[in-house]
Amino acid sequence: MKQTGILLAVSSLPAPHGIGDLGPAAFEWIDLLRENGVGVWQLLPLNPTGYGNSPYQPYSSQAGDEIYLSLEFLAAEGLLPECPPPLEARSRVEYESVRTYKEQWLRRAFEAFSPDEAYGAFAEQPWVRDYAVFRAFKQTNGLRSWLEWPEAQRDWPLTRSDAALSEVRTEVAYHTFLQYEFLRQWSAVHKYANDAGIQIMGDVPFYVGIDSVDVWGDRESFLLDKDGRPTFIAGVPPDYFSATGQRWGNPIYDWELLKRTNYDFWVRRIGYNQKLYDIVRVDHFRAFDTFWKIPASCPTAMEGDWIEAPGRAVLDRLRESVPGLRLVAEDLGDLRPEVLRLRDDYELPGMKVLEFAFEAKGKYMFDVLDRAGRQILYTGTHDNATLREWVNSLTPAARRKLRRFLKKEGMCGGDILHRIKLYALRSPAQLAVLPAQDVLDLGEWARMNRPGTLGSPNWEWKLTGWDALRAALRRLRPEIAARSAKGVENHA
Repeated sequence: MKQTGILLAVSSLPAPHGIGDLGPAAFEWIDLLRENGVGVWQLLPLNPTGYGNSPYQPYSSQAGDEIYLSLEFLAAEGLLPECPPPLEARSRVEYESVRTYKEQWLRRAFEAFSPDEAYGAFAEQPWVRDYAVFRAFKQTNGLRSWLEWPEAQRDWPLTRSDAALSEVRTEVAYHTFLQYEFLRQWSAVHKYANDAGIQIMGDVPFYVGIDSVDVWGDRESFLLDKDGRPTFIAGVPPDYFSATGQRWGNPIYDWELLKRTNYDFWVRRIGYNQKLYDIVRVDHFRAFDTFWKIPASCPTAMEGDWIEAPGRAVLDRLRESVPGLRLVAEDLGDLRPEVLRLRDDYELPGMKVLEFAFEAKGKYMFDVLDRAGRQILYTGTHDNATLREWVNSLTPAARRKLRRFLKKEGMCGGDILHRIKLYALRSPAQLAVLPAQDVLDLGEWARMNRPGTLGSPNWEWKLTGWDALRAALRRLRPEIAARSAKGVENHA
């Protein structure tokens, strides 16, 4: 069956307290998807954002960010005396001020919370314990990286010293409470979506951040020096996005160590995320085949080497260890053929982006039929220009050629942005995904992220209401319905 998906970060939902959350707005969004026949909601990572507010540099690959907790639902649980007043509706998330505002209410909710048996079982999970301790230590150290903590706290995963916890037990309990509430709220959203016939596609970064519980608690799994600092870091060489490459700064895995431990690190990461989502998209999938290894001393990503990774062994282990695993390979960019063979050998859906496909010659660089049944076609992703921004960047000649191409393909009605969306929705791809910004025909100001840059305005775009999106989806509804019906017809 062919499906339509919408890419919209939870942070972008029009919730009342400065950022999208897991409260009523998430349920309203699911209702809107169901009403318009959309079958997949694709998210960005929900993990606690780290440096630059990036969801791809999280403090944990399993924990959820407390900034997404709904204060409305905490009040409904009786953990707050009343629902806190809404903040002014804005089209950008001001992360620092939102965290400050919400924290005062989250701590009040924690004070009113009474642990029960379910909470006790949740708190005993090793990842929960380690994450809560990590965040407690981070709080007492002014949010500095664990590399700068006192030795007793820096090396706590090695010693498990009770003495080191003596002054942070309340803070540990607070962060355990936040994770418990996050899972409760997220589980309710996930169930509501599934009951409405909607699947949720989560996103898992290939790498983890250096300032994360993953590295702090399992540093032997990474290429670090004796002080815990990376000797090599991840990124990509110069490409479409950056002339000097992208120097992400994430530590590189010690694949030899991971092999000796039967890749348990990956089983824990992917296995937990498969429980949270229906489909798991692996960002930078190509690193399962080859990864760009940059010396940590290099200020850019221009210097490095492509190193082969044991992707087949990892995927074999995941397939045998994670029931119901459904992976999507983010296979964009200039890839060697082995990456595509790896994807196809494991029958993983891959991605194509229309913006990257169009050439000045007016031809498309790929045929969406080349992997019929396992193709996901995007108008764009969180990392590239919105559709309007991209079209505006074309030369007049390139725009004319694009119009001629669309006309030849039968996309004749409406403006050029609408016709591109029709092309995606009428494609034979298994799944056609439109970012909400493209559904709304928004320009450069609504772009979610510009690779190779840090901080504002990345990750900040937010809806202020539903009216425009509701109207835009209504316009696409007949095409979405026809797509679904055609998929059922072809399947029959």
